[in-house]
Parts: sequence; structure tokens; C-alpha cells
Amino acid sequence: METRRDGTEAEGMANQQSWDVAQPWTSTAARLLLAGVLGVAGLLKLPDPAQSVRAVRAYDLLPEGIVQAVGYGLPILEVALAVLLLIGLATRLAAVGAAVLLGLFLIGVGSAAARGLTIDCGCFGGGGLVAPTETRYASELLRDTALLGLALLLIRWPHSRLALDEHLARAAVPDHLRDHLDDDMDDEPELAPEETR
Repeated sequence: METRRDGTEAEGMANQQSWDVAQPWTSTAARLLLAGVLGVAGLLKLPDPAQSVRAVRAYDLLPEGIVQAVGYGLPILEVALAVLLLIGLATRLAAVGAAVLLGLFLIGVGSAAARGLTIDCGCFGGGGLVAPTETRYASELLRDTALLGLALLLIRWPHSRLALDEHLARAAVPDHLRDHLDDDMDDEPELAPEETR
């Protein structure tokens, strides 16, 4: 019985060590993918803010008084979040912003589908009324759900490679302690209670 428990503990530790190695690269991929999608979405909307306003209006969810502010502000917010994610600065905060934004997109697209509206989401420019056969609600909801998953992953595990956050954290460590840090800035694995005796 003890051997089986020791084997299970060893397997659990091996799995944890594998995740400790894979996690920063997984978070890096999530961060860069999210940055790319948000960046493209924002940059495609920036040249034509009036079209962005029309796309927001087509959802028929917001009071007319704030439709214009949202239409103009949304591309700027998307680009700002994309830049933060791309350079890895305030990664967790940017991921929270992205998660909120994606949650709102899911509500908007789901609401449009439920109310029988025939609109293009306007996610990558364009937007507004389209023919009933041109709606793509299912794929838009799937895409935004997957992106929300990436944002949630980054909220939970923001530590990633090629990120300014990591360089700033290293710079904050006093010189006399810097030599004791490994390249990953990961903590030493904790010893099991039996090993500490």
C-alpha cells in the first residue's frame, strides 16, 4: 500500500515538474495569440470609427447616448490591451481586461442570436445588418469562448517568456540575491513532509 502511495506521489511530482516547465511557454503562446487577435481587431476598426459605431448600434443593446463612445473607444481599448499583452507588461491586468471584453462580446453576440437579429459582429471591422444567411453566430461564439479561455489561463498563470513583467521582476531583486535565482524565476520544488525531517 505504501509503495502504491509513493508511486502516486512521485507521478504527481513528475506531472507538476512537467507543468512547471511547460507553463511559461503555454502562457507565452496564449498571451501572443490573444494579443494578435485583439490587435488585428482594433487596428482594422481604427481607420473607420463611424463603421465601428454602426456595428455597436446594430446590437441594439446600449442607449444611443453611449453608442458613439463605445464605438470610438472599443478599437483603442483593443489595441491598448494587445500592446500590453504583446510586450508582456501588466499581463494579469491586461488578461482581466481582455476577459471582461470577451465576456461582453459573448453576451452581445449571444443576445443578437437569441433575438433573431441578422448582423455581422463587427469584430474585425465592418458590422451592421446582413442577410440572414450571412450571420456566423456559432463560429463567433466558439471563437470568443476559446479566446476567453486563453485570457482566463493568463489570469491564473501570467508568468510567461519574452515578457517585460519578468525583466522588471528580476530588476527588482537585490544584486546579492540575483545569483541564487534560476533562469525561470521559479521557486525550488517544495519538499514533501517526509523529506524535511
